[in-house]
Amino acid sequence: MLRASSIALFGSLLASPAFAQQSPGEMLYRKQCQRCHGDAGQGVAKKFDKPLFGQLAVPQLAEQVRKTMPEDKPESLTKDESTAIAKFMFDAFYSPIARERTKPARIDLTRLTVNQYRNAVADAIGTFKPNATTWTEGKGLKGEYFSTRNNANRQLERIDPLVKFDFGIKPPTEGKYGEHEYSIRWTGSVLAPATGEYSFVAKSDQAVMLWVNGPEPIINAKVRSGNQKEYTASMFLTGGRVYNLRFEFSKALQGVKDKNPKPSPAFVSLEWKPPHGTVEPIPTRYLASTPVPEQHTVTVPFPPDDKSLGWERGTAVSKEWDAATTEGALEAAAFVVKNLNQFAPGDAKAAPAKRAELLKAFALTFVERAFRRPLTDEQKDLYVHRQFSTAKEDFDLAIQRVVLLTLKSPRFLFREVGPVTDGFDVASRLAFSLWDSGPDAELLTAAAAGRLKTKAETQLQAERMLADPRAKAKMRGFLMHWLLLDHERDLGKNSKLYPTFDPAVVADLRTSLELFLDEVVWSGSSDFKQLLKSEDVYLNGRLAKLYGADLAVDAPFQKVKLDAGHRGGVITHPFLMASFAYSDHSSPIHRGVFLAKGVLGTGLKPPQDAFSPLAADAHPTLSTRERVGLQTKGANCQSCHNVINPLGFTLESFDAIGKYRTVDNKKPVDSSGSYLTRNGETKKFDGPKALAAFLAESPDVHEAFAEQLFHHFVQQPVRAYGPKREEELRDTFAKSGYSIRKLTADIAAAAALTGRTASPPPK
Repeated sequence: MLRASSIALFGSLLASPAFAQQSPGEMLYRKQCQRCHGDAGQGVAKKFDKPLFGQLAVPQLAEQVRKTMPEDKPESLTKDESTAIAKFMFDAFYSPIARERTKPARIDLTRLTVNQYRNAVADAIGTFKPNATTWTEGKGLKGEYFSTRNNANRQLERIDPLVKFDFGIKPPTEGKYGEHEYSIRWTGSVLAPATGEYSFVAKSDQAVMLWVNGPEPIINAKVRSGNQKEYTASMFLTGGRVYNLRFEFSKALQGVKDKNPKPSPAFVSLEWKPPHGTVEPIPTRYLASTPVPEQHTVTVPFPPDDKSLGWERGTAVSKEWDAATTEGALEAAAFVVKNLNQFAPGDAKAAPAKRAELLKAFALTFVERAFRRPLTDEQKDLYVHRQFSTAKEDFDLAIQRVVLLTLKSPRFLFREVGPVTDGFDVASRLAFSLWDSGPDAELLTAAAAGRLKTKAETQLQAERMLADPRAKAKMRGFLMHWLLLDHERDLGKNSKLYPTFDPAVVADLRTSLELFLDEVVWSGSSDFKQLLKSEDVYLNGRLAKLYGADLAVDAPFQKVKLDAGHRGGVITHPFLMASFAYSDHSSPIHRGVFLAKGVLGTGLKPPQDAFSPLAADAHPTLSTRERVGLQTKGANCQSCHNVINPLGFTLESFDAIGKYRTVDNKKPVDSSGSYLTRNGETKKFDGPKALAAFLAESPDVHEAFAEQLFHHFVQQPVRAYGPKREEELRDTFAKSGYSIRKLTADIAAAAALTGRTASPPPK
């Protein structure tokens, strides 16, 4: 019931014509909140310049109103008053549906994002070579062992899972080797799991050479200089793509005058430092014994894409972006011209007319692949025939002009231009959703045959496309984004407290997480709930020693039930716990933000002021939980921390490196917590396992995950596809048995069949 004072207030306000149609909640908002938050929640005061909208349900919003409003007198409103205000705010401007009424979301006209540009250029050129995105191995490189220094007299051929050998003074394998010389050649391909800068590191006390994606070696230590035993070269690679690799090692006596020299030892290893990683031997799962052709890689730096809404968007065209696309087109044209005989094989010295026809055929196919659809006669004339006519018999110039004109055309650089007109529009939308690239030959064939008209037909193609490494790379990128791990984090820890927590452990922990995510997503069921319910953690010997599992020191990665009964899937993985922690103690706030924002999809405002955690030595008798409670007890903090803290406290059983503990600062760990659900029910947890069990079954979590997955793959606002699209996603997810793969295919297929309209969709 409302208080008597409030009833009196309502009576006086109702007497005014201006308020004749206002609800009690609106009247209270106008009286108590509007001066700071504006008449439509847009924000007016300096401290309250952020608009009032988010993902909280009415009960959750009411609790925030009760604890934080009005600013000068928090907790002065009754529960009924807070609920009345929350209902008004929710219906008027806070909820997604309210925002849809005031400003309908649209499918935006977009340019290619940076990643889409790199992939689309590489695939337009790669059309003329065997597919460099096919990946069926992951078992290692082909090793050929020779008894001479010059790769002659082969003694053995085998698959080596890793290139990491210490031969000592003996020959590497059984066979007829010379006493002082032999050589090895490893060939195959390497899969880049993520986009970014890779450092390749060859270590040896003998001669080595390394080729990656090209005819020239990136490391050439055929003749060693001094005592150097480590060689590094860096290059930019695009995630989800496969690159040719060759590594040669040669042992021989050089400059030795002794007629009977003593046998000398030899070692060799091939390592890399991937994006977000540390130097390690290239893992077996990224190596294959099958070579692939050289492919074009865009190396031009681009300005970063806008991520302000939580996903990459190509909605802004700057001078820097335009200049980068020009440089990228020039780079691609130079690559094509340099390798023209590979793209258009034939007699380069043939009669000009015959050579011209061959090159025109290549050019027409190139433009079609770049534009993602067949060309009209006018387009053929503009982009191909006219360029050859202008260049006369300078075929290199003609091809260069074709590539430049094509890659600078809006038909290549922009997508989501208009409504869906045919199957080629569907194919393009589908390919960019799943691959960040244009459609392949099979998808274009389906479009030409009219087999992309229904959702069932489109979804069938989507399910096929998910097996491609480009889709797997995009899925891994999404999962890292969902876990708030998609940017660099400082995982350095206090060396006195954690002396063995070094960069090698950090790399192992990231690998452990990636193995777990890959196993769940690409298993038969692809069950989302297993991400939160599984008690398995991938550990190797080094991690097992640190986290208290029983494995041999040199044990490879394998599943272990770590701290049985205390772990709750991915939310308790040691890599996450170490990421959301300080150098010497845990951080319930960082962990709570991860759970509230990433997992539950709760809208949280950024803190009004930057702050540092209370120093432990300033409060030597307090546990971490007690210090956080002390620091965030103010009313201004509680609008968010009444959600963050009770969630973050449930993970206090894990220290700064994610190791299970029962004591913090000589006090028993209190890992109890709670969460106010969207339907107003308060859930209580006695630790991380209970929290994980709740999250796995929570409709809030399912909806938040599905919505974030939609945004990451489609890169458009979900509300642009209908006010009920979020609810539909949750229902689709449930009907699929919470299959991540099926949900992804459904999202991509449905979005591909929906085009952009020139005006806002009808209300």
